[in-house]
Amino acid sequence: MMWFTLLILIVFLFDVEGLEVLVCFPLPVKSLSILGQGAVRHLLEAGHDVTYITVYPFKTQAKNLRQIDISTNVALVANDETLTMGYVLQHKLERNHPYQIQEFATEAARMTLEHENVKKILENPNEHFDVVITDFMETEVYSGFSVLYNCPMIWLYSMGAHWQVLRLIDVGTNPAYDPDYLSPNMIPLTFEQRVEELWSRIYWQYLKTFYTQPREQKLYDTVFGPLVAKRERTLPDYEDIMFNSSLIFANEHDAVRNRPSTPQNFKYIGGFHIEEPVKPLPKDLQDLIDNSKHGVIYFSMGSFLKSNSLPRALIKEILQMFGELKQTVIWKFEDNSLQNVPKNVHIVNWAPQPSILAHPNVKMFISHGGQLSSLEAIHFGKPVIGIPVFFDQFTNIFKATRNGYALKVPLSQNLPKDLKPAINTFLTDDRFANKAKELSALYHDRLTKPGPALAYWVEYVVRTHGAPHLRSPALHVPLYQRLYLDLLALILIIISVLIFLLNRILRKGSSQNNGQKKRN
Repeated sequence: MMWFTLLILIVFLFDVEGLEVLVCFPLPVKSLSILGQGAVRHLLEAGHDVTYITVYPFKTQAKNLRQIDISTNVALVANDETLTMGYVLQHKLERNHPYQIQEFATEAARMTLEHENVKKILENPNEHFDVVITDFMETEVYSGFSVLYNCPMIWLYSMGAHWQVLRLIDVGTNPAYDPDYLSPNMIPLTFEQRVEELWSRIYWQYLKTFYTQPREQKLYDTVFGPLVAKRERTLPDYEDIMFNSSLIFANEHDAVRNRPSTPQNFKYIGGFHIEEPVKPLPKDLQDLIDNSKHGVIYFSMGSFLKSNSLPRALIKEILQMFGELKQTVIWKFEDNSLQNVPKNVHIVNWAPQPSILAHPNVKMFISHGGQLSSLEAIHFGKPVIGIPVFFDQFTNIFKATRNGYALKVPLSQNLPKDLKPAINTFLTDDRFANKAKELSALYHDRLTKPGPALAYWVEYVVRTHGAPHLRSPALHVPLYQRLYLDLLALILIIISVLIFLLNRILRKGSSQNNGQKKRN
């Protein structure tokens, strides 16, 4: 019986064919490329052939991986001084302005689809893919891939259940009890906050409909129209294909943020980018952390923000403050020009962040509060001192402080003075570290690890021909029907007619009475 079972298993394994998967992460943001590489890694481990469109190709010996280099997209952010901490210190930013984000995403899409390396695979009539996985950020133009290759479409979202991405597979959420993902507002909302949340959605949709979507439509028609025609098919309308995705992956978990209600084809795989087990630390870092008697403080502002863009006087004050501590400080800093660095401070140009955070001797994480860093802090159970700069970082740190494992320190000229008491609080109050460990246990307590879950659902979508049975029936119901506006209109018409008739009857009766009185 055992041999028969083994034979069936072998037959089953050999019967499973590897998929041809197109993965596209077109934005020049290294943290997003880490997610792309994580998705690619899990798909390769599952035995699939992957074509990866990326701004940041990585070294690999995988034979079933083909990388499409679009590194010229870096020009979108190159030499942009507004994306530095030094600029933020001197200027008040209009953070999270929706049109700027939409414009950035649409321009990245244009550069990607018109890139010569991408055009080679688009124009090849023999190119075939079983499924497309694309990073989502403010544009649905990449839906054209699924049209061209006649295959299912999966979005991979770097954050959580944001209404802008939920609207692609469901009716979205109600702003009265589900604040915008980038909003600091927490439920229950006040009247003013409910008005603010509603207005932000109306304004975003206005910009999307009248400014951004026409540009997307033109790009979609220009790029994919001729390509689809060559394959003797008709290009669907952009409005239709926008809402034709089979699944959305979200890089989020309950331990980091409370989730709203989501449809069944919205899957949380937060932390899938973290390799398990983590890679060993370089020997110098391993010895340094092992031999730190008072523990280690790890300071990194991520891959996008550069610590060396801070004013030199402020950097000097930060170093002096760190030098007053007993703990060892590891600071990810982008050059080797620093002088008079205290003995307990170690400057590294590059840091293997997950491997550092995994070490039990690391006591806290000073971070910008990006999504990946926030998940990694929870994954390894480390309390966070957050210095948010823009985008989702403010919200991530705000909600981390509400969850009890973080403190917020504003980026200002007083950063060293504000940072030291926060560090001392973490060193003397165990509640922050204990809360981080508690949430870490919640984070790890799940039925399936996120990496294998990603591979499973990709295979499931292909196996079920796009998983149409998972799609929300509400997606294609018009707004007026969902809100019963047609019924409300009918009721108002009936009431108006009744009032009109009643008024006519009363007037007629009144005029008859007046005529009777005159005759009398």
